[in-house]
Amino acid sequence: MSFLNSIFGNSDSSDSQKSNINWIPLTNLAQLNDIESMSNVKPIVIFKHSTRCSISRMALKQFEREYDLEETVDAFFLDLIVHRDVSNEIADRFNVYHESPQLILIKDGKAIYDVSHSDIDAEALKNKI
Repeated sequence: MSFLNSIFGNSDSSDSQKSNINWIPLTNLAQLNDIESMSNVKPIVIFKHSTRCSISRMALKQFEREYDLEETVDAFFLDLIVHRDVSNEIADRFNVYHESPQLILIKDGKAIYDVSHSDIDAEALKNKI
């Protein structure tokens, strides 16, 4: 299994800790109020990740390799298995259909861009900012 883990990673959430992205863990509903407020000053990215899904893990790793927007946006990371309530509230509050993996761009308190699975692309995100 170590061979497969070296290609796809393992199923724990430590992938986000090894990232070159300065992820802000999204762990509670109150943070969504902060995200709405913060997005009036600087765009916010939310990456919704399923730690049980190899497709989500591959999308995350690909996004992290391409990402170079550290100064442009603040990036929040949601483990939607652990924080399903936050994931559900994101869908309701920002009027986006729940998917996993999913990348959502919040600006001026609204979701202005959301993509999932193989459509998650750091270069495409740059063009939306």
